[in-house]
Amino acid sequence: MNKAVFLDRDGVINIEKDYLFRIEDFKFIDGVFNSLKYLQDKGYLLFIVTNQSGIGRGYYTLNDFNKLTSWMLKEFKKNDIIISQVEFCPHIPQDNCLCRKPKTLMIDNILKNFDINLNN
Repeated sequence: MNKAVFLDRDGVINIEKDYLFRIEDFKFIDGVFNSLKYLQDKGYLLFIVTNQSGIGRGYYTLNDFNKLTSWMLKEFKKNDIIISQVEFCPHIPQDNCLCRKPKTLMIDNILKNFDINLNN
């Protein structure tokens, strides 16, 4: 069984900016690389679960989100950090979907691919 850390993106990995989708607007939070490297070195798998209602609102596209996510993962990899899986919810709150946090579908999707010890 694996240990895991589930991280939000906006405000945790990067500085909060409403409806962020441009690489040039993405700024990593100070210390995030050292912190995630520390957790990874302690044996934790790292996952990102992020609400992205900007897609559902039409502020940016799925392609825009994927481009930014790919770039972000490459930046982590340059720092020897592996994000095991990224899950996102593209819906607006009014859609009442099962994936938008605080609902759990994004984590449930990760659990399909990884044996994680939820008790610990």
